[in-house]
Amino acid sequence: MFPQTRMRRLRNDDGILSLTREVTLSADQLILPAFFRDERESKDSTKMPGVRIHSVNDAMEVAQSALEDGVKSMLLFGTPSKKDAEGSGAYDERGIVQKTLRNLKDSGIYLIADLCLCEYTNHGQCGILCGDSVDNDRTLELYGKTAVSLADAGADMLAPSGMMDGQVAFIRKALDDSGHRNIPIMAYSAKFNSSFYGPFREAADIKIAKGDRSGYQIQCGNRREAMREMELDILEGADMIMIKPAMPYLDIIRDARERFDVPIAAYQVSGEYSMIKAAASMDMIDEKKAMMESLISIKRAGADMIITYFASDAAKILEGRN
Repeated sequence: MFPQTRMRRLRNDDGILSLTREVTLSADQLILPAFFRDERESKDSTKMPGVRIHSVNDAMEVAQSALEDGVKSMLLFGTPSKKDAEGSGAYDERGIVQKTLRNLKDSGIYLIADLCLCEYTNHGQCGILCGDSVDNDRTLELYGKTAVSLADAGADMLAPSGMMDGQVAFIRKALDDSGHRNIPIMAYSAKFNSSFYGPFREAADIKIAKGDRSGYQIQCGNRREAMREMELDILEGADMIMIKPAMPYLDIIRDARERFDVPIAAYQVSGEYSMIKAAASMDMIDEKKAMMESLISIKRAGADMIITYFASDAAKILEGRN
């Protein structure tokens, strides 16, 4: 007890702070989400300051810039100009992400392809509609086609995000049957029906024509259900699992870390990013400090890797380049 015990002895200077640091973050653990479009020109996101929707033609430049900043992995999203009811652009061998993957084949960056239909459907839902709801099993067929198409194009990893029942098992079988047995799956296993996705939907040009996604995404208060979803995905063959969003669900990340012995990813989503940017723009917080604190909190909760729009900025700090 005090005065014999003085906790401040371990906070005297930078040397002791470094020795006693419990959680460390590395640039190797950051994944940069990147949007690509089938237009000649890139454009800025209107709701995510600093984020661009890139032309497929600029893919190599985007990858090289990320690598120079210290980021070694990217999560790819496509934003097509043409959409249809079945999201055919997702599994078209000439689709946006497929073109991007081929363009980046020799870039040296690790390529993770998001796998869903929502960016490609004209109704904004993550699968095929039957009446007003998504037909789970018909959607799985298209997920399988998309998985093979993305793997054929050069994806190093697939990240199915649609939250359809059985999607991991179906995708794993499609990959194995097509000769892609070594392609790992990072499942969006605990994806909550969150209000924090708004800026992403602007960047990806997703407009939900009717209803919402409460029929297949987890409601925000359901902790036990999230555990079941993650357990089922692991049993179906997921090589790693993801919790999304990150900071509002730090308890879920901690629960997952204590229960499962697989790599865990957390997605610091667009709303989390944009809130920090907005507060910083009004001089309410220090952007760099808030950015790093938020990422450390996610790592402290138990995430092995973090998907974040701050990846390049954070990597430069971690690599001593900023």
